[in-house]
Amino acid sequence: MLVGCREQTCASCGYPAAKKCVYQWSIKAIRRSTTGTGRMRHLKKIQHRFKNGFREGTVAVSQKKRTQSAASN
Repeated sequence: MLVGCREQTCASCGYPAAKKCVYQWSIKAIRRSTTGTGRMRHLKKIQHRFKNGFREGTVAVSQKKRTQSAASN
């Protein structure tokens, strides 16, 4: 009987433990599990909003109006 197969603990992060298991022995190991290696469901939105200056409550000018105003100038 293999005891290791029954243990349901992640070797790299220690999941499902309350705190993440982190050892500062390797720069590469930290790089593999840092921010940006996963989906970043929330941070993707924040980066997009940052590029636009955190605009809220405004409506973009339609492309038709932009081309008409550019043509008249």
